[in-house]
Amino acid sequence: METEGHTDNSIVIDAPLELVWQLTNDLDNWPNLFTEYASVDILENRDDSYFRFRLAMHPDADGTVWSWVSERTLDPIARRVTARRVEPGPFEFMDIEWTYRRVAGGTMMRWVQDFRMRPTAPVGTAAMTTRIDANSKIQMAIIARKVQAVAAGSEPLPPGLAESAALVSTTAEEFR
Repeated sequence: METEGHTDNSIVIDAPLELVWQLTNDLDNWPNLFTEYASVDILENRDDSYFRFRLAMHPDADGTVWSWVSERTLDPIARRVTARRVEPGPFEFMDIEWTYRRVAGGTMMRWVQDFRMRPTAPVGTAAMTTRIDANSKIQMAIIARKVQAVAAGSEPLPPGLAESAALVSTTAEEFR
């Protein structure tokens, strides 16, 4: 059996923890937050703490649109999110944990992913580990820039978070 793939990436975002939490857990806005996702279809929402949803990526070079169903559980008290692919596709399994904490300079967002590729997958676990690790760094940097723009007031909140507009008008220092 092939070994398990593991990635562990983090980034400090110069924005209040509450704003980072809200923006990065707003599934409806993920196609605007991540460059890789074309759409999100929420299939189930239990009290805004458990979600089952379908993610679809933008077409690859061959025109294939990859899509899968995942589930995601939010713990806003611990600032922790656990997720897994329900339809793992080429993965035997994919487990994900996101954590958030206040640090000097803003909010540290950390993504840990554990997975294993199926023997029939087009790439092995080692190659996928390299891909996921590299892409996580890219996506985190893009997300940080977008969240920081909202925190600075140079970008508006996504429509679904309009009720949180007070966060943008309050200085980041008040949230640290």
